[in-house]
This record gives sequence, C-alpha cells and structure tokens, in this order.
Amino acid sequence: MRAVAARVTRASVTVAGEIAGEIKEPGLLVLLGVHRDDDLGKAETMARKLHELRLLRDEESCATTGAPLLVVSQFTLYGDTRKGRRPSWTAAARPEIAEPLVDAVVAELRGRGATVSTGRFGAEMAVESVNDGPFTVLIEV
Repeated sequence: MRAVAARVTRASVTVAGEIAGEIKEPGLLVLLGVHRDDDLGKAETMARKLHELRLLRDEESCATTGAPLLVVSQFTLYGDTRKGRRPSWTAAARPEIAEPLVDAVVAELRGRGATVSTGRFGAEMAVESVNDGPFTVLIEV
C-alpha cells in the first residue's frame, strides 16, 4: 500500500460539480494507492502510520492534534513508467480488491478517533488543496 500525504491548510474533492469531501482546517490530504498483493493487515498498518506520523507543524501528528484527513483513492500511484511511453497498471489492485481496502483504512482511522473525509471510489474527481510548507511525503507499507 502506498500513500502520498500532503500537509495542507485545506483540501476538497469534487465529484460531478458537488463537494464529496473536504477539510477546512490544517490536516493531511492523503492520496492512497492499493497494490494487488495488499491485505487487511496492510490497511491497518497504513491507517496507524497516517494517524501517528509526525507530519504536521511542530512535529505533531493527527493523533496528537485531532487534525482531519481527506483520503482519496488513487490507483495511479502504482503506475509503472519504466518502459515505453504508456504507464502499466498491473501492480494496482483491481477495484473489487482495492475499494474494500481503502474503506478499511478509512474505518481504521475513524476507529482511532480521527476525523476523515473521503473522495468517491472510482469516480472522476477534482482534488483541490493548499499545501502547507510545502510538505509532502511518500508512505509505503
């Protein structure tokens, strides 16, 4: 499982002209990709990392500050561009595997007390954010 986590002052995701999810205060925008070999254990580990990593200002975490997260599924994080001019998506999990694991990450975050908004799995989404820093990291489990 792979995530790009950006520290943001605000972020939103729009689907068909309507806001599907947003955070209006400092927190994390998380683009989340699922590998074809990922399982529930990886989802739980990713949620813990996202919640507890000290990525916010003053080396704080979402766990210590209560900062919100906006989680957006992003299969393209597993695009392989090493050969040719067209990315290969073979490492990305198929939707029937990926969607429940993205949901599991969100459920685990909420179970830890995190405030979580989401995009809409499989939808054409417009993501807007104001990056704070900028501060963006790649997280892999």
